[in-house]
Amino acid sequence: MHAHIAEAVKKPDLISLEPGLACLRFETMKVYSALGAVRHLLDTGAVRPGDTLIDSSSGIYAQALALACHRYGMKCHIVGSTTVDRSTRVQLEILGATLEQVAPSTDLRLDQEARVRRIAEILAANPSYHWMRQYHDAIHYRGYREVAESICREIPAGPLALVGGVGSGASTGGIVSYLRESGRDVTLVGVQPFGSVTFGSEHVADPDMIIAGIGSAIAFDNVRHKLYDRVHWVNFDCAVSGAVALLRSSGIFAGLSAGAAYLGALWERRRDDSPTYVFIAADTGHRYVDSAYARHEQAPDIDTLKPHEITSLDELRLPWSTADWPAVAP
Repeated sequence: MHAHIAEAVKKPDLISLEPGLACLRFETMKVYSALGAVRHLLDTGAVRPGDTLIDSSSGIYAQALALACHRYGMKCHIVGSTTVDRSTRVQLEILGATLEQVAPSTDLRLDQEARVRRIAEILAANPSYHWMRQYHDAIHYRGYREVAESICREIPAGPLALVGGVGSGASTGGIVSYLRESGRDVTLVGVQPFGSVTFGSEHVADPDMIIAGIGSAIAFDNVRHKLYDRVHWVNFDCAVSGAVALLRSSGIFAGLSAGAAYLGALWERRRDDSPTYVFIAADTGHRYVDSAYARHEQAPDIDTLKPHEITSLDELRLPWSTADWPAVAP
């Protein structure tokens, strides 16, 4: 029996789609990160029950941190983007977390920088608050050891390929670090939207980009670029096609980052079918119903999609590009 809902909701399901291809499906993945980080802070005395934890979020981490604070008797304050939806806002309110959203901006960089500036103002006025720094503090890697251990238990011995949205870097980076630490032979394939600085696609804009949480307009210290072997840059339309195809073929209703990771995993498997491919579905598809799933009839068949293999970041182009990261890294 679980002591708290956060312990139950964090656990992923490893689902076999076909031989050599599995989906690591979360209800909300960042609960692992938040629980592991808060527990470590308490154990080391960096914070005490009743203290206020603060961070920036576009939605998923906000819910995760609120649940972790509820679990451990902490207060939670979120500086959120305008993408924090009504469902999340209401949950945060009932859980006792406070949320303030920055002014709307059509520029992702300005939105993220505005949130960071606001956190600095709050910390100046409230020096006892603890800034979680989900994008920069390696403490967020800690929670994913348990995920890596479950993959080792459930996936037979042999080479693995992990495919997932990069985002803050803690999830894919944490899982692959612990897998490699255990001795597994693992290839890491990162998925990015266009317009993200994380893997050098800021010069290619995707006007429809709403693939929340897998890219960034500012640098994240938790992204350890040397961990990644391959990168796929996927635009909104391709991610929708992948998500729709995933739901249609497997019944898995997941977010757009899962659709992009599914496309990447299928393509990598065509190139080399020797590893077992595990792709990450970090959240459910509910917040993308109107913006993405409702247009499923217009989504191109994934069999008609093919990435542009590049040898330089200057060659990046919509709607889908891919590369060996060490070969194109600046």
